[in-house]
Amino acid sequence: MSDAGTTAEARTYDVVVIGAGPVGENVADRTRAAGLSTVVVESGLVGGECSYWACEPSKALLRPVLARADARGIPGLREAVAGPLDVEAVLAHRDAMSAHWDDSAQVAWLASVSVDLIRGHGRLDGPKRVTVTTPEGGTVRLTARHAVAITTGTAAAVPDLPGLAATRHWTSREATTADRAPGRLAIVGGGVVATEMATAWQALGSRVTLLVRDERLLPRMEPFAGELVADALREAGADVRLGVSVTDVKRAGGDDGEVTLFLDDGGELVADEVLFATGRAPRTGDIGLESIGLDPGQWLPVDDSGLVTDTPGGWLYAVGDVNRRALFTHQGKYQARMAGAAIAARAAGEPADERRWGRHVATADTSAVPHVVFTHPEVASVGLTTLEAQQSGRRIDVVDYDLARLAGAHQYTEGYRGTARMLVDADRGTVVGATFAGPGVAELLHSATVAIVGEVPLDRLWHAVPAFPTISEVWLRLLETYRG
Repeated sequence: MSDAGTTAEARTYDVVVIGAGPVGENVADRTRAAGLSTVVVESGLVGGECSYWACEPSKALLRPVLARADARGIPGLREAVAGPLDVEAVLAHRDAMSAHWDDSAQVAWLASVSVDLIRGHGRLDGPKRVTVTTPEGGTVRLTARHAVAITTGTAAAVPDLPGLAATRHWTSREATTADRAPGRLAIVGGGVVATEMATAWQALGSRVTLLVRDERLLPRMEPFAGELVADALREAGADVRLGVSVTDVKRAGGDDGEVTLFLDDGGELVADEVLFATGRAPRTGDIGLESIGLDPGQWLPVDDSGLVTDTPGGWLYAVGDVNRRALFTHQGKYQARMAGAAIAARAAGEPADERRWGRHVATADTSAVPHVVFTHPEVASVGLTTLEAQQSGRRIDVVDYDLARLAGAHQYTEGYRGTARMLVDADRGTVVGATFAGPGVAELLHSATVAIVGEVPLDRLWHAVPAFPTISEVWLRLLETYRG
């Protein structure tokens, strides 16, 4: 492992990775383990968005909120958690889970697996070439013998609204790292970031207003999921407004003044902070794509091995969020394991036949992407939604079950509310989609993922006996409901 200084130098490696988030780290780990010399280029913190501004801090903020919500439904415990959360302690926990934004442990890990690190901004400079500008002003010119992997991820995408560019506002980064709860927090959006941050900051003392363009929350999931989350947010005191858009934004008195949001229904909303949670954009605007004939700022389409399909020569890979296949850290790491194996196999001249390459391609991104929304209640899904299944042209049976009917749900918390949905391919007799919404359902997700990925026939699932009394008993009830 080395850090470049101010002098210009040239180096050659088997593999060059641009981006040291979890995806880049996994690509580098796999290629280095295969005996390929590997260097990672990173302009920010090693560990990336997930470690410092997304997965880790957001879940650290949410865990106390969800634990308290569950505890308030447990006799003998609800009185002990009747008061407000200790905001200072929650934020301190968040800081610890984010390693206080210190990447030294991640840097040490790279060194432990013999992967070099160059800090600086890396840009493609033609096929298999990367030029790095270091923080000290130096230049390092890298040449890859076999592959360059782009693992730069995504950044928050904000709408092109009048006044927004001149108005200080939150994106997901500010929402997960804020050092205090704003008195009034407006959140624009109705997806995962919007609902999770609404859940967190409402519980931490903010008066939250959600402004949602769609007619429901979590529009890419089953409708019942967004309805349950919306109901819970309103019960917690949040104002959830559906079917409304923001047309203009203004902040009075500089960066510390109130922010006014002008709405398409003619109304206005005044808040202390505004979070725009309106999507993600690829971090490819300044990585030299033009030097290889690609457009800066574009998503990078790939095949199942992570190889960029728009670039000849079989040397450029795009792994993780940047390829837009599945914008989740766990899926990006999965892709990284496949891409790392593919890079090593191609470097060794291994024939790309189906028998040998089955372990080198990512297939789950199109059929079995597990996804948890850590709201109250939790939402967990994998595979197809009902709408996606209908659009696929398959013959699908939809099986719903009220989770509140389970003994395990009543043991979990009083007043349990939740729904489970299983989608069955009627011709093949296998599960192709599952969605659970309710407290504690995240732990149901892997069993559903295994059933879908393994294409386990329903006749075999009958013999996977769930323990009593647990929420996992829903599998038995779904099968019974399906069989009638």
